[in-house]
Amino acid sequence: MENTFKSLLILAALAVLSASTSAQNPYPNKPIRYIVPVAAGGGSDTVGRTVTERWGKVLNQTFVVDNQGGGGGVIASQNTAKAAPDGYTLMQGYVATHGTSPATRKLPYDPIRDFTPIGMIGGTPNVLVVNSNLPVKTFKEFLAYLNANRGHVSYGSAGQGSLTHLSMELLKSQTNTFMVHIPYRGIAPSFTDLIGGQTQAMFPGLAAAMPHLRSGRIRALAVTGRMRHPQLKDVPTLDELGLKGFDAQQWYGVVGPANMPPAVVKILNESLAKTLQAPDMREKLAIEAIEPQAMTSEAFGTFMKEDVARWTKLAKEKNIQLD
Repeated sequence: MENTFKSLLILAALAVLSASTSAQNPYPNKPIRYIVPVAAGGGSDTVGRTVTERWGKVLNQTFVVDNQGGGGGVIASQNTAKAAPDGYTLMQGYVATHGTSPATRKLPYDPIRDFTPIGMIGGTPNVLVVNSNLPVKTFKEFLAYLNANRGHVSYGSAGQGSLTHLSMELLKSQTNTFMVHIPYRGIAPSFTDLIGGQTQAMFPGLAAAMPHLRSGRIRALAVTGRMRHPQLKDVPTLDELGLKGFDAQQWYGVVGPANMPPAVVKILNESLAKTLQAPDMREKLAIEAIEPQAMTSEAFGTFMKEDVARWTKLAKEKNIQLD
């Protein structure tokens, strides 16, 4: 009986000591590794470094950006999923790692089950563009042109299974139109042929399209999303034009390994939201045409599930599989 009482006292003392230690060293008490699933440089890397620079100040802790390119985000995603779920390894998930790739490829990770959603950073719409010499000025005229020239219009994409590919296939499906798909190795060569007239249309992200739109070599007919974009105020959304719910976008968010402590997730989510609300953050992200879209962890988790489901359904209907 006496030994049992002593054991209880020891356990109680350890509990108090543990609580005291936690209070003295609240999360986060060391640098946070932030995996960006692309090589250094480029839009995704810029987003990650812009956000973590300000996020670190809000948390009063350092973020160490770790670029892990390769496999279309597979390597980074695997390493994140296998990391300790303590809040010290996070990853910048985006539409490829947690949307289009799971829909079109067999992956060594589950985009939902193997991760904890932290929060959304923001998104940039895709924009339906045509060669400026094509005799169409509006979306309605474009559809009429497709129907009048069925089988003679082609569109380029950044590659099979990319968002630029799936977005156009979704458009074709919802408008009952036809275009020949020409996949390229990246967005740059697809723009080259669009401007040169070898292809007639494309559905790139807005950031990639803006330089060519400003030059007048391509014309914007519509954007995805539920609201017009500030950089293209005169271009209607596809939702406005009758394609309700056409919300495909290049989005970025933050995920961690599965089973992270709710208290840590709460700290990260609330501090990320505060970071995105900073007056100059919208201006900084506008370089990549991204609109900040803070979400709760739960809302972001639902968003990812719906994005995977949307593209998986389309990939099955169109038999788009990369394996």
